[in-house]
Amino acid sequence: MDIKIYQGLHDDAMNIRITVFVAEQGFIDEPDEIDKTASHIVCYDNEKPIGCCRTFMKEGTSCWCLGRMAVLKEYRGKGVGRRIMKAAERYVYDRNADSLQLHSQLHAVGFYEKCGYKKISGIEYEQGEPHVWMEKERGCLT
Repeated sequence: MDIKIYQGLHDDAMNIRITVFVAEQGFIDEPDEIDKTASHIVCYDNEKPIGCCRTFMKEGTSCWCLGRMAVLKEYRGKGVGRRIMKAAERYVYDRNADSLQLHSQLHAVGFYEKCGYKKISGIEYEQGEPHVWMEKERGCLT
């Protein structure tokens, strides 16, 4: 598996997100304004895009956000998500992030906890789906 990082939204990331978030889960806001300036991390298996996420700095802070984490269904449970997370953490660490935050769907909280993230909010709803904010501080990144 190979990881590539793109500035701005890349077609490979968009196609994965449409498959996972729109076709599978019924979300409608793909893409959004953040995509234009976010860094997109895409994981490839023999040149086939299989997973992605985006990272961006919260304006006026040294905290970064990770979002739109998606892995194609047939590649879930095979370490792809963890590999993408490691790449994202290294990327923001190298840019002096104090922390990395994400807005997790409830069904994915266990995955992020295994990656070292802690809940920092109660349940909030995004397009009708329950989410919680989670965070990993700089000393725990990478």
